Amino acid sequence: MARTHPGSSGPSGPSLVVRSLALGVAAGSRSSLGVAGPVLAARPDGAPGSGPVARAAAVLAVAGEVVGDKLPSAPSRLDPPGPVLRMASGALGGVRLARVRGAGAPAVVASAVAGALGGAAGTWGGAAWRRLAVGKRPDWPGAVAEDVVAVVLAAWAVRR
Repeated sequence: MARTHPGSSGPSGPSLVVRSLALGVAAGSRSSLGVAGPVLAARPDGAPGSGPVARAAAVLAVAGEVVGDKLPSAPSRLDPPGPVLRMASGALGGVRLARVRGAGAPAVVASAVAGALGGAAGTWGGAAWRRLAVGKRPDWPGAVAEDVVAVVLAAWAVRR
């Protein structure tokens, strides 16, 4: 694969750093998406993390989180260690994106940082959205809207 520098992803596409940032924002909303997004987008070619077991685990993780988030017993994403885990998921997703695209070390580091920063933005931004969306209404419609945005962001970030 061709090497890229931190700001590029090809002649006409968004940069790897921008995609990593978007994946991090998705991970801030649904922490499993940082890792699951790249796994689900990987070609099942026998490379580590691209087989049917990894894909099934990724689907189950995302589905479990989407359902669990709607339960009244779900903790706040802002409770420790939530923010750190969401930032780590964004960083890991950024690393995976960079490696799949054959990026060199500087791009891998830049993607990890962008993913972590996106994770922070998604964590606190998602919490603010949920506070705004609730008002006197039930919480679940705002949560479902957040799910949709997070999945769309992750899908865009990992598409080739």
